[in-house]
Amino acid sequence: MNGTRNEYVGKTSLSERYVYDRFKYGAPYQNTIGAAFSARQIESKGRKLVVGIWDTAGSERYEAMSRIYYRGAKAAIVCYDIGSRLSWDRAKFWLGELRRHEENCKIYICATKVDTEDIDSNPRQISKETATKYAQGIQAKYIETS
Repeated sequence: MNGTRNEYVGKTSLSERYVYDRFKYGAPYQNTIGAAFSARQIESKGRKLVVGIWDTAGSERYEAMSRIYYRGAKAAIVCYDIGSRLSWDRAKFWLGELRRHEENCKIYICATKVDTEDIDSNPRQISKETATKYAQGIQAKYIETS
């Protein structure tokens, strides 16, 4: 699984919550350099599986490297911040890249920071309906998280 692209949208927080069941509320922002790998063992249909997660850096300077991490991916989560039109536009760019290069990859669009949409500093810029319709159009699943 690959958490793809956009700076400061919560990819690392999402990954750490899933793998380690922790969330560092209020911690100062620390950007990912390059990519970070983590894994979690799960059981599905009576089989033990390991889910590997590449948490790729969101900074544009690492853009070329990101393609390395999603090559051959079985699934990808592309995150965007509901309060940032720029992050939505960047997410759509990466969704297009994934569809173009990894036709069989299961894609999930994840809207982050949903818990902040009623706060003046982060009002929702992309409606749930817009994102859901876009996801359906590219055969992706749409999810929201805080």
